[in-house]
Parts: sequence; structure tokens; C-alpha cells
Amino acid sequence: MANAASGMAVHDDCKLRFQELKSKRNYRFVTFKIEDQQVKVDKIGGPDESYEDFTNSLPNDECRYAVFDFDFTTDENVQKSKILFIAWSPDTSKVRMKMVYASSKDRFKRELDGIQLELQATDPSEMSLDIVKARAI
Repeated sequence: MANAASGMAVHDDCKLRFQELKSKRNYRFVTFKIEDQQVKVDKIGGPDESYEDFTNSLPNDECRYAVFDFDFTTDENVQKSKILFIAWSPDTSKVRMKMVYASSKDRFKRELDGIQLELQATDPSEMSLDIVKARAI
């Protein structure tokens, strides 16, 4: 287990699932939660799941980190894929939880080599598919 500067450990399973998403494309998304001073895998979305399935899997009142394998078509009609990192911190979550997630985010993100886009969202409208597409292209 890697030890974070914020005192937050990152479970090896987090890096393993991320590598599988990145290289084998086994998953569409992986969400992570902090529990017992450690970042752990929360949910895994199969390769056939949509962006909507992913956003629906995020809790309404708890923070999460997530990675999403985003497939899109450029204006030149080229198929591409980028790995999106999302820091989900809803307004309704507890202040302490928001602070823990915010202070651990950069360290956790460094453990996941290959992230191409980053998004921070406090409400579903801040991570709409249109916003993600605009950032990806």
C-alpha cells in the first residue's frame, strides 16, 4: 500500500483496477472511496456501461474519486478515448468529508498514471456529458 502525504493510504487494488481499465479496458469506470484512512475501490462499471450509468452510481451526499474511460468522436470523425478523473464532492456532503477528499486528491491522482482529463464536480450539472466532451476534444 502506498502512503499518501496527507496520511491517506492507497490500497493496491485501486492501482490494479485502474491499470486494468487503462490497458485491458475491462471496465468503463471505477469509483473510489476513503474509508478507515485508506482509499479503496468502491464500485466498478462493466465495459458496456454508459456515462449515465456512471453518474447514477455516484452517491448524492458523499464524496468519491472516479475514473471513466471516455470514448468520443472528434470533429474530424476520429474515434478516440481518454481517461477522465473526477473528484466528486457534492454540496450536500459533510464539510469534514470534503476536506479529507480535497487534501488527498493530488496524492491519489499521482498513483494513477495515465489520467488525461480532470474534472471537479459538486453537482451533476458540472460533469454533464456536454462538458466532458468539450474538455476531451
